[in-house]
Amino acid sequence: MKVNVKANILWIFLLLLGYGMISLLVSLGILNLFHIQILEQIGINIILAVGLNLIVGFSGQFSLGHAGFMAIGAYAAAIIGSKSPTYGAFFGAMLLGAIIAGLVALIVGIPTLRLKGDYLAVATLGVAEIIRILIVNGGSLTNGAAGILGIPSFTNWQMVYIFAVITTILTLNFLRSPIGRLTLSVREDEIAAESVGVNTTKNKIIAFVFGAMTASIAGSLQAGFVGSVVPKDYSFINSINVLIIVVFGGLGSITGSIVAAIVLGILNMLLQDVASVRMIIYALALVLVMIFRPGGLLGTWELSLSRLFKKGKKEGQN
Repeated sequence: MKVNVKANILWIFLLLLGYGMISLLVSLGILNLFHIQILEQIGINIILAVGLNLIVGFSGQFSLGHAGFMAIGAYAAAIIGSKSPTYGAFFGAMLLGAIIAGLVALIVGIPTLRLKGDYLAVATLGVAEIIRILIVNGGSLTNGAAGILGIPSFTNWQMVYIFAVITTILTLNFLRSPIGRLTLSVREDEIAAESVGVNTTKNKIIAFVFGAMTASIAGSLQAGFVGSVVPKDYSFINSINVLIIVVFGGLGSITGSIVAAIVLGILNMLLQDVASVRMIIYALALVLVMIFRPGGLLGTWELSLSRLFKKGKKEGQN
């Protein structure tokens, strides 16, 4: 118990230190507006990757529908935020978008999560496309293919930092809960889990709904960051981009998702000046990682401060 308390206190200290360091760099002018925008995008990508890793890496479900749930949150924030440009309305829209995304994931998940592998991937991809087509044909509510422009700039780096931390903490606590343990058992061996009485479909649905809600939150933050939402921004390729971060960092590693989002975000920033070959270098880096680290940068490894404390305690006793 004392080890966990010490680890939690140290985590809080590190998170506050990170926040303070960014604030200091911004106040000193070392981080300009461009760097801040990169930080915000990295934070949004962390939220997306952590949520998708819960579905793909921890529950073992191959989902390609993340862009659709992201679109729900983005359009909720855009529609309500444009009509009522206040932070209260924005956070209310974020909550509403997360609830709608969760309900859609629940309705969709009950029939589709009985599928496996490629069949599940195609089914979730179809759901994302249905959401996008509904938005395109949403009439005056969604403004069709033209999208919604002029969304107030609700999102800042402080907000993204806080939501990224909250999302990560909630996901880690979910994985350490009894339901999370059951979800991990489904990933390891679904047949064995069923044989000991685990309701595999139920646990997969819970993880799917949780991941969909985090994607919706990221979508709301993205809308407040970019200032516009257009249906083409939530196509199949967006789900692939998030999946790349998850695979790059390591399936089954929250730490890996965070590290991958940061590394790829910085790489993308450094390659801005060579736009003509940027995607070639970006893709080459991914190929090299997959060749030499097929399990991702960190595999299934997680950073655990409590484990370090326990190790130090054992060494002290010896």
